[in-house]
Amino acid sequence: MAKKDLSKELQELYFPSAKEPMLVKVPKMNFIMVDGQGDPNTSKDYMSAIGALYSVAYTAKFTLKKSAKGKDFIVMPLESLWWTDDPNDFLKGRKEKWHWTAMIMVPKHVTRKVVDDTIVQLKKKGKDKELPALPKLRFEEFDEGLSAQIMHIGPYSEERPNIEKLHKLIQESGHKIVGKHHEIYLGDPRRTKPEKLKTVIRQPMR
Repeated sequence: MAKKDLSKELQELYFPSAKEPMLVKVPKMNFIMVDGQGDPNTSKDYMSAIGALYSVAYTAKFTLKKSAKGKDFIVMPLESLWWTDDPNDFLKGRKEKWHWTAMIMVPKHVTRKVVDDTIVQLKKKGKDKELPALPKLRFEEFDEGLSAQIMHIGPYSEERPNIEKLHKLIQESGHKIVGKHHEIYLGDPRRTKPEKLKTVIRQPMR
């Protein structure tokens, strides 16, 4: 059976233009999520969250592949929502005060029960000791709706001009910013040069 590749089915959402921002209608999708706070560059909680997410996603993938139905899928890229209590903390880069939700989107056949059973399976193997974020992980439907987005190519630290483009498009289209700053990481910073990193930047609007 062919692997289900959601990134290809949702091409517009995961591979936008890097030249100009665009408006998209994001459908309801299911995610596994972990919440936290702190600088993503130094936070052990953030790294633990990423480890827990990928452990659950890949364990669910291989478990379902071996099952009678044999439904295989390609694990989607890491995504994160970012926000602060004080907007100035975000603009001025006070990353230690940032709140975040790290998450990975899953296909419809990866249900809440599949995720819960996978977490139990990993706990039985003692994985919660090396992945302290595992018990904090949850399954949730996320309805983002109308949004502006653009592909950012380069270091994360140089995203601001593209964020400003999104905000300008939202304002000029007669809408207002709502929800949380959303990033989708298409490159692995451990293996990709900073100038070649690809990140989808998305901002919900109403």
